[in-house]
Amino acid sequence: MRTTLTLEPDVALKLKRRMAAKKLTLKAAVNQALRAGLAVEDAQARVPFRVVPHSFGFKPGIDLDKLGQLADQLEAEEFARKLGR
Repeated sequence: MRTTLTLEPDVALKLKRRMAAKKLTLKAAVNQALRAGLAVEDAQARVPFRVVPHSFGFKPGIDLDKLGQLADQLEAEEFARKLGR
């Protein structure tokens, strides 16, 4: 898109310095600056993800990473109890 852009003196100076340091054209320098600024704005607009901890009341000694094994063990014990009748 073609447009006319009026820059304030401090912004123009920073832009010229960036163009010289990175050997960019005016178009490339302006586009990079706008992309960076707009990306920050987009990132701030997102709602941060928060984890709300909850206590499940497991007794000490129960390994939460092995709940499947615990369920299998309880099921096997119940099956064995029913067979023992």
